[in-house]
Amino acid sequence: MEELLELRELVVSGNLEAALSLIDELEEMSKEDKINKIYSYCVVLLVHLIKQQAEKRTTPSWDVSIRNATDAIVRINKRRKAGGYYMNKKEIEEILLEAYNRALDNAALEAFGGIYDGLTLRNMVEQELIIQQALSLI
Repeated sequence: MEELLELRELVVSGNLEAALSLIDELEEMSKEDKINKIYSYCVVLLVHLIKQQAEKRTTPSWDVSIRNATDAIVRINKRRKAGGYYMNKKEIEEILLEAYNRALDNAALEAFGGIYDGLTLRNMVEQELIIQQALSLI
């Protein structure tokens, strides 16, 4: 909110160069917020995909979590007024790869009642297949 007040002051005072610089900063902050939210939902999505592949089963709860996460990723990524998306498929794939290790650790706590650590679980699943499955759902 402070930034908007500062932007107003800059525009009123005629300091357009500083106002444009602040707008660029606000755009970057907004995109970072979108990326962080998408990352969080990617972790949730990957956790359930990892558990499905490792345990070779699914549950209604996992299915709903997968749908909720993919819906949220699509919704957050969509530019409402300008149209299009904030992040392209390649950028989403990069986020999925960044989120994978955290998702693997989280999945290790849940899969098979938490009896395996992340390293053991990593050897039970195929990362590339899970990432591609996540991309196809998004």
